[in-house]
Amino acid sequence: MSSNSKTRYAHVGLGGRSRMYMEAIAGDFSDYAEMVGICDINPGRLELYNTDLDQAGHPKVPAFTADQFDRMIAETRPDRVIVTTGPDVTHSDYIVRAMELGCNVVTEKPMTTDDERCRKILETRAATGRDVQVTFNYRYAPARGQVKQMLDRGDIGEILSVDFTWPLDTQHGADYFRRWHRYRDSSGSLLVHKATHHFDLVNWWLNDVPEEVFCHATRTFYTGENADRMGLTGRSERCLTCPCSDTCDFFLDLKASEGLKRLYLDHEHHDGYFRDRCVFSDEITIWDNMSVSVRYSRGAVMSYFLLAYAPWEGYQVAFSGTKGRLEHGSTQFGYISGHENAATPGKLKDEGQYVTLHTHGADPQGFEPWTGEGGHGGGDPVLLDDIFHPNPPADPLGRKADQRDGAYSILTGVAAYKSIDAGMPIKIADLLGDAPLD
Repeated sequence: MSSNSKTRYAHVGLGGRSRMYMEAIAGDFSDYAEMVGICDINPGRLELYNTDLDQAGHPKVPAFTADQFDRMIAETRPDRVIVTTGPDVTHSDYIVRAMELGCNVVTEKPMTTDDERCRKILETRAATGRDVQVTFNYRYAPARGQVKQMLDRGDIGEILSVDFTWPLDTQHGADYFRRWHRYRDSSGSLLVHKATHHFDLVNWWLNDVPEEVFCHATRTFYTGENADRMGLTGRSERCLTCPCSDTCDFFLDLKASEGLKRLYLDHEHHDGYFRDRCVFSDEITIWDNMSVSVRYSRGAVMSYFLLAYAPWEGYQVAFSGTKGRLEHGSTQFGYISGHENAATPGKLKDEGQYVTLHTHGADPQGFEPWTGEGGHGGGDPVLLDDIFHPNPPADPLGRKADQRDGAYSILTGVAAYKSIDAGMPIKIADLLGDAPLD
């Protein structure tokens, strides 16, 4: 830590998710944290980040291109490195190198996208003794903490099974099929990029780890055939130049969204990254229906389903145990509907939440869900406090996640896509090998 007692941060990867961390350091946590260096592949976004830092009252900082990461660490001497690079497959490069250069790491989920890179992170962490914090903001949403508390105190006894469904709607879900997430090699598919949130929640709720995984998956909605059925013929590879823009419900107008324009469209000439690719492209290599079966080390089993084209978004989860059943769910809002603004990102809000306890021989008992303000169901502000405050509040729920939590969450998804390839169950132990978890 620097002599002025502020923790020094360097930040690599300055896309959309980076903004939360930048705003926190420049704003609510400026007494405890300072940005000392930034790094990105795109020089336009480096300039934009520094402009926004300056406008937020934080001094501009030295900026480095992606191939100057080592130089940034040497010249700016950060205590911690924030990793929010895209694609997800690049996370491990910076996590590993930051630890090798003596820094602790805060990384966006997923920690990485495959088992080989996961083992490298675990091995480097053990060799260097550095800390890795994985930012699972879903753990911090109040109602999910309420469910955790009820399960921990044994309200349904020993947990035997989990039934978990998460529909993504045709605003949010479609957005994964127009960005780099659409390529399995970049994101690990939604089984890693998106479901890592959900798999981590279950690991945390159960106080357990996955042992064996089997998966079926298809892509049946975001296909050229489905686009043809909608009359979207003659479409181009991106929305900006597409002749179907007047008739396509999935049209994304980067010019109409100030946030997307200034972050992506204005700087795409630097790196060739198009934020508005066609969601029905033949180039897509991920799935939009995923059905996963997981067995946990203490014997519980889970049935999990994720789809990316539902008319509403949210989740439903039910835990069955020796004393009864706990049900929880929510409808989520945050991606603005409407043709002109389709897929314009906002902060997801949980509405229509419920928590219901069924015990044998008794009437169902409904509980008022815990609530909070802020992104991801009220989870983001609490997560930021956990990251940046030097003395965060005591956390009896154990929400702070490390490399072990990051590993088990992604390896569930990695095992799932390997199961699809092999047509058979995959054991997590085979993916971990001898890599140290602690």
